[in-house]
Amino acid sequence: MKSGQKRVVIENVSPEINGGQHAAKRVVGQRFEVIADILADGHDVLNAQIKYKAGKSRNWQTAPMHHADNDGWKGEFTVDKQGEYTYSIEAWVDYPLTWQHNIERKIDDGQHVNVELLDGVQYLKALKKKCPTEKEYLDSLIKAFQSEEQYNHAINEARSKKLHDLFHDNPTKEFSTTYEKNLPLYVDRGKALFSSWYEFFPRSTSKEEGKHGTFKDCLDVLPHVSDMGFDVIYFPPIHPIGTAHRKGKNNTTTPEPDDVGVPWAIGNKEGGHKDILPELGSLADFKKVVKEAKGQGIEIALDFALQCSPDHPYVKENPSWFKWRPDGTVQYAENPPKKYQDIYPIYFESKDWEPMWDEFVSIVLHWNKLGIKIFRVDNPHTKPFGFWEYLIAEVKKVDKDVLFLSEAFTRPKVMQRLAKVGFTQGYTYYTWRNTKGELIEYMNELTKGPMKDYFRPNFWPNTPDINPWPLQGGNENLYIIRHMMAATLSSNYGMYGPVYEQIDHSPVVGKEEYLNSEKYEVRHWDWNKTNKLKQLITRVNQIRKEYSAFQFTNNIEFCGVDNDQLISYFKQSEDGSSNVLCIVNLDPYNKQSGWLRVPRYRLGVSADSAIRVSDLVTGNSYIWKDEVNYIELDPYQVPYHIFSVQV
Repeated sequence: MKSGQKRVVIENVSPEINGGQHAAKRVVGQRFEVIADILADGHDVLNAQIKYKAGKSRNWQTAPMHHADNDGWKGEFTVDKQGEYTYSIEAWVDYPLTWQHNIERKIDDGQHVNVELLDGVQYLKALKKKCPTEKEYLDSLIKAFQSEEQYNHAINEARSKKLHDLFHDNPTKEFSTTYEKNLPLYVDRGKALFSSWYEFFPRSTSKEEGKHGTFKDCLDVLPHVSDMGFDVIYFPPIHPIGTAHRKGKNNTTTPEPDDVGVPWAIGNKEGGHKDILPELGSLADFKKVVKEAKGQGIEIALDFALQCSPDHPYVKENPSWFKWRPDGTVQYAENPPKKYQDIYPIYFESKDWEPMWDEFVSIVLHWNKLGIKIFRVDNPHTKPFGFWEYLIAEVKKVDKDVLFLSEAFTRPKVMQRLAKVGFTQGYTYYTWRNTKGELIEYMNELTKGPMKDYFRPNFWPNTPDINPWPLQGGNENLYIIRHMMAATLSSNYGMYGPVYEQIDHSPVVGKEEYLNSEKYEVRHWDWNKTNKLKQLITRVNQIRKEYSAFQFTNNIEFCGVDNDQLISYFKQSEDGSSNVLCIVNLDPYNKQSGWLRVPRYRLGVSADSAIRVSDLVTGNSYIWKDEVNYIELDPYQVPYHIFSVQV
């Protein structure tokens, strides 16, 4: 293939997700940086720009790129609209700047450059057509370049910054090369990047122990969650629950008559995924919860679980959506060694897959019309990637505000693929990353490699399904530590609320599961109960909202500290106005100390300049004048520092 007179090569463009098959991600107001290797034969000066446009716009906007190192170039632009963007790169040999660069070197060498000045006239004439406001200046240069009497003036102007800037800002782009691909970028609303989730079961909100809670009871819990500083409440499934093979307390397969069943066993004669469990109340009650939550700065997130109880209407209405065995039964869901006898999985290989897909899209749109814009998706890794790509795209066509959280604790590349096909956020392995080395390695994987452009992590220290081994001892210090790191390492985080804040830690022996789990029974919580953990959760959430450095995940830099039980990290907002430093004692039992090195270069100060660090939890303030500083943390006081840093 002939490239004609195009000499510039553009390669190794980043972000470029799967060769441009999938979109990079940002939120409104964020900067989007593009890097590439841009090179050509010879020693000519190159120039390049990013081309980008929003939606279906016909007009490209441009942002300049700058040489970084070797043949690497970078540039950026700010995204100001939700939805789809397209971007590419255009680069060219800049002949006017090449001329200026070469004549400058000859002048510095003392060479006579009359001919070179005459050669430059062509570039001045071309520039004059693009810069009518500079006509007088350029005409004077054309005259000077052609006059022996004005030689000294001419060589001074030939190398001037003013002329350089005019050439640079008004390129001719002769024989330019445009990158072979138009790459996709998707821009979400701000909550995609920064959110604080609190999960509770609506059926466990009654003030009366042993009584089934309702949406009306949830209204009394909203102020509790709001006061703690959370802005998303996630409800497990609120739909009718199957009776066939219903599970009893602690996952027994022999339930008592009054056992309420597992909310994820969706559907019975009273309805399915578009219906509400009657015990929770009416549709009007639900809508009131959504409205009242919004008034307190909280969005309600619903669980979207594509599975059915044997009693679900789909089973009779659409039997082809399930895989039937020779004996006339459907194999219940399994994740060995776990068995879910009360759940039928969907058969996505069904010949009727197209109407099935559209029906599932309609479930999301049904709740979206009722004001729901956030969905936590249960086990998406057990459904086809293509299905999710279709569903998310179809929903986004109707409402760009809708966000999807992937609950996929599975293989890394599967989790990554789900993010690529459109999931806004994803659960992570944070729950099982405990040591300093594990945490640093994992954060670097999320924030320094290719994942940073498409995978938005959401850190949870626990879930109804996961009672992590370290938390099973019920040590309040460790609960405090794990919460703080979830909330400050990641800009999106959540917790299984009442169980976590009230340190309800009893496990099923030998398993990472909760004894007396709410998945199988109604629980009763004293929502007014307080403790040190709850107070610190509230303060950390306040800090996250006040300091924008915590509202982004990829801005993390780990600091050197000479103790493996101490971990420290620095975060800075994009505009540099918010600088925070976190130091955490990972040992919940013992006081730990060490010497910490602050990344002063990020603050623009020398190693011996004084900086002030103010603890945003305790209120203590310190002046640090040295490159390394002594740190000591007692887990029985506050096992961490969250410092605001001022120079």
